[in-house]
Amino acid sequence: MQYVVCRMQYMEWTGKAGEEAVYEEEVRRLQEMIDDSDHIVFFGGAGVSTESGIPDFRSADGLYQQKYKYSPEQIVSHSFFVKNTEGFYEFYKDKMMFLNAKPNKAHLKLAELEKAGRLSAVITQNIDGLHQAAGSKNVLELHGSIHRNYCQKCGKFYDAAYVKEADGIPECTCGGRIKPDVVLYEEGLDSDVIQKSIQAISRADTLIIGGTSLVVYPAAGFIDYFQGKHLVVINKSATAREVGADLCIAAPIGEVLGQIVVNGL
Repeated sequence: MQYVVCRMQYMEWTGKAGEEAVYEEEVRRLQEMIDDSDHIVFFGGAGVSTESGIPDFRSADGLYQQKYKYSPEQIVSHSFFVKNTEGFYEFYKDKMMFLNAKPNKAHLKLAELEKAGRLSAVITQNIDGLHQAAGSKNVLELHGSIHRNYCQKCGKFYDAAYVKEADGIPECTCGGRIKPDVVLYEEGLDSDVIQKSIQAISRADTLIIGGTSLVVYPAAGFIDYFQGKHLVVINKSATAREVGADLCIAAPIGEVLGQIVVNGL
């Protein structure tokens, strides 16, 4: 029988509210699942990084709710990058590059789980590199990374600081235009990353989905490959599709994972 508990239900059952409701039962169940697992895979989205001060796109105060001359979907598209590269970089540097952001409790706990040999992969839709900054090694970046940038003419590599500090459009020493290694709208995901992500999910005994509303495809469809024991969803708001989770926690993911004890370190 599926074990689905969300915060509002828990408060109704216990009579607790506000700061008193700290997800005791949910965290206890999550701890049991993690202790019972050897091959955990984490599938995360923008909600993982919002606790590090990085805004998402789809929440009530996200980038999609702000007013621009063009919509964020238009600006962060391949055709816009080609036709209006300067406008793309104006938005990209200001709204998508947060080089001073630090890993939060979620990033750090996932790195601990990997170090202890319990977590086999982090699959992320984020491009900020905070999982690696926290110490995670096996990170599959579905949408690329702001930390990898290449000249479209000669292929020379540039780091994020070079792009962020450049005036206008960042250019290579050869005169070519630099493009960030991020997947823009109208571009396909890397086939190698897709294959590795699907393999990791299909081999997992526990899949934790965190900080994502599961509306971005094809990435959201990858969870259909999970056939393990425990499926967990940790997200502040409802997901866009029913995933048949064994445990659902409607809370900030850092707040939840921060309470997990990693055995084996």
